Amino acid sequence: MHIHILGICGTFMGGLAQLAVAAGHRVSGCDANVYPPMSDQLRAAGIELIEGYDADQCALKPTLFVVGNAISRGNPLLEAILDRNLPYISGPQWLADHILQNRWVLGVAGTHGKTTTSSMLAWILDCARLKPGFLIGGVPMNFGVSARLGAAPFFVIEADEYDTAFCDKRSKFIHYRPRTAVLNNLEFDHADIFSDLAAIETQFHHLVRTLPAAGLIVANAAEESLKRVLQRGCWTPVEHFNDPGGYRAEGDDASGELILLGPTGEIGRTVWQLNGAHNRANAAAALLAARHVGVPFAQGLEALARFDNVKRRMEVRGAVGGITVYDDFAHHPTAIATTIAGLRRKVGAARILAVLEPRSNTMKLGAMKSQLPDSLSAADAVYCYAANLGWDAAAALAPLGERATVAADLDLLIEDIATAAHPGDHILIMSNGGFGGIHDKLLRRLAKP
Repeated sequence: MHIHILGICGTFMGGLAQLAVAAGHRVSGCDANVYPPMSDQLRAAGIELIEGYDADQCALKPTLFVVGNAISRGNPLLEAILDRNLPYISGPQWLADHILQNRWVLGVAGTHGKTTTSSMLAWILDCARLKPGFLIGGVPMNFGVSARLGAAPFFVIEADEYDTAFCDKRSKFIHYRPRTAVLNNLEFDHADIFSDLAAIETQFHHLVRTLPAAGLIVANAAEESLKRVLQRGCWTPVEHFNDPGGYRAEGDDASGELILLGPTGEIGRTVWQLNGAHNRANAAAALLAARHVGVPFAQGLEALARFDNVKRRMEVRGAVGGITVYDDFAHHPTAIATTIAGLRRKVGAARILAVLEPRSNTMKLGAMKSQLPDSLSAADAVYCYAANLGWDAAAALAPLGERATVAADLDLLIEDIATAAHPGDHILIMSNGGFGGIHDKLLRRLAKP
């Protein structure tokens, strides 16, 4: 089969493309911005890439056009496909039909921690020599790639609640039909497609309705929203983590100790590289999900001792003159607060300069602007890139007083940060996009006298 993918350079669609090649399909694709590193990965896989969405691409005559959810009506290639009645399908549906069929799917859903937990779970299964396939919305450092076909039957997938495509407004995860499902947490997000938290809870319940009675739900006991989802109807066994009287993970950031506890007390412990209560919760969820496919807790803990995290999760991008620059994917107020708190535990009283790009659709709409000051309050200084926002970032961050600097010019923002930074500082850059290459630009500026 020849598939032509619209929006191929996105993390999900790029991963799908690599899975399709591994499964023996011919793949080509297009995107508005074809650039490294995804373009390099795709070309290395033998995938033909086209810049832009010109309708002339219909002349390629693929068996099927696969349409990413970044593509909307008005796109010239999509309009040509519809006008000419050419065959098309959404990315999640193609994945379900051609990759996930007859696989034991382990899906990781939730507002936060999907990428990290999926990566942990895939790594635990890999260390158990189960050779899982996976599709993850980031690059686990243990694997170096975001997607792998793997060997049947196990496949780990980051189960995203965002909508499927222009033609299918259900959440992506509805298509995956997992046998093992992790429900990590659930908060309001994606204000561009969901009106409120209840609307997202409905989608999560739709996911629960697809799970078999022989499957397993691994759910966060501390989340009232997930309790409401399960109370609407559940036909699958549930195991909870973050349960004070049940399964939970504790530990110490200073020593790196991770301790798994169960209903009868300590199950096992190890030393690992991650820190923070959120990552310990992610670990507990991954360990329970892995046990469902036959990996004992002890073996899972041993694997986590060698888990190297995910790119763009508190990733050190460089250090200049005693100033360390980090890259993190945090973009929701809860994730921002958790990320800063994790760095604070690591660096103690050292200064943290938090640099934020409100880039997600939810943040651009300003749906959570009132939560930003509290989420950033543990930082010593805050720098916000305010280009292309529909709300006043300076007004929103006013409660932070002189600690907050807002700029719509990236070069000026970099200059402000570099001028303020001094040896011993930690600069934490948070964005779910490329942020204009700020990491390398800032490191080069810091290197100047």
